[in-house]
Amino acid sequence: MKDSNLKVTFAGTPITLAGKKAQQGEKAPEFTVLGNDLNPVNLSDFDGKVKVIAVYPSVDTSVCAAQNRRFNQEAEKLNDVVVLSISCDLPFAQKRFCAAEGLNKIVTLSDHKTLDFGLKYGFVMEEFRLLARGTVIIDKDNIVRYVEYVPEVTHEPDYEKALNEVKKLL
Repeated sequence: MKDSNLKVTFAGTPITLAGKKAQQGEKAPEFTVLGNDLNPVNLSDFDGKVKVIAVYPSVDTSVCAAQNRRFNQEAEKLNDVVVLSISCDLPFAQKRFCAAEGLNKIVTLSDHKTLDFGLKYGFVMEEFRLLARGTVIIDKDNIVRYVEYVPEVTHEPDYEKALNEVKKLL
């Protein structure tokens, strides 16, 4: 399902997002992705916590690296919050990146195998089979409280707006 009202570009070129757009106030769809150990990880594994889902195309770009660094820095200050960093990168690349950068507060997860997260939340860029950039915040009761699809994928998300939403839930 495509949302024709949602306009997202990649380096100025319009892209097509596949999947169902996440909606504020809805029950967060369950999804399964891969952890760095290649084992399945589900959204429900983090029940009872506020979940910040940082979505990005690839750790091998400067903007994605900056996004992960920033969310890791913020995660150090937040209790009862888990930051799930999701891309279509292979788990090995995510693990290598975090080790090289000293990032140990975010949970990197790979959607490369089935795009389960990307399709259920509407982040799959059809043209590239990568995830678009954005942020989803889910409360302790698994209700979506905030969604940002960054209009230009090469730009960083609105950290302050997302973090203000997180603070309201604590």
